[in-house]
Amino acid sequence: MKPAVQDVQQDPLAQLTEIRAIMERSTRFISLSGLSGVGAGLVALAGAGAAHVYLSRHFKARFYLWVLGESGAAREKALPYLLALALGMIAAAVLVAAFFTLRRTRRAGLQTLWTAPARRLLLALLVPLAAGAFFCLKLYLLGAVELVVPGLLVFYGLALLNGSKYTLDEIRYLGLTLIGLGLLGLLLPGYGLALFALGFGLGHIGYGLAMYRRYER
Repeated sequence: MKPAVQDVQQDPLAQLTEIRAIMERSTRFISLSGLSGVGAGLVALAGAGAAHVYLSRHFKARFYLWVLGESGAAREKALPYLLALALGMIAAAVLVAAFFTLRRTRRAGLQTLWTAPARRLLLALLVPLAAGAFFCLKLYLLGAVELVVPGLLVFYGLALLNGSKYTLDEIRYLGLTLIGLGLLGLLLPGYGLALFALGFGLGHIGYGLAMYRRYER
């Protein structure tokens, strides 16, 4: 009889735990994989390296920011490559994130990523990202090239901060980190690509590993 009594006493605790998990899954997208952040960070580092190599070869190795800022012809020449590189990086990062997050979702017994919290998270991210993309493109076309990377960091950080209420808490801190790096970039305009690699690259990798150790190992 004692084991039966013990089971009855434990049932309410188990039920409360299950209810809490269900409520959390219904309001927050908690299947986001830390490895997706690591993958996105590696993509960002590769993209920063590719941009540096291209700009150094075509626009005076150490002074390409100055050349792009002063010459509209140089900006027009570089724009197709930079846009293609940016779109390629976004596509690669999305594919990596989808792969690892879908794998984690299936391991958790879920069949789809397209849940209500996932849709809310996507909308929360897309609005600041779209606004930031157009804003930074306009900065580039006007010749304020040194402000483009800080703008990207700040808007992306704001997007993560906006979306963090629908997913894991680490996303909020990554967003704040990127905003801080973007503001630092306003004071250090010559270090745009370095800050890009630090924020989008090492930032994603660091927070991704922290999420993986906390939630997946």
